[in-house]
Amino acid sequence: MAAAKAFVAGLVILGAGAAQARPSLYTMTCSQAQAFVESKGAVVADTAPNISARIVANASFCDRLQNTKPLFGKTTDNPQCRIGFSCATTSMSSK
Repeated sequence: MAAAKAFVAGLVILGAGAAQARPSLYTMTCSQAQAFVESKGAVVADTAPNISARIVANASFCDRLQNTKPLFGKTTDNPQCRIGFSCATTSMSSK
């Protein structure tokens, strides 16, 4: 019984350690942040301490009725780096 409890406790500890924190794009250079988003396609990342956003490489990672807007953020070498894009819903006109 004690061995089973130790085994379960070990699994819980391993599971907690396996969780990854969001990447902090603000600690990267502009080119590193851009390359990271491009390599993942879509990612939820920290753009500042305690601020996160979903960032996409292109419109193929957005819903069908969405378009993209450039997403700018501060990086270590550029205070206005275009990190990638965000998905935005276009409003429909009532004509």
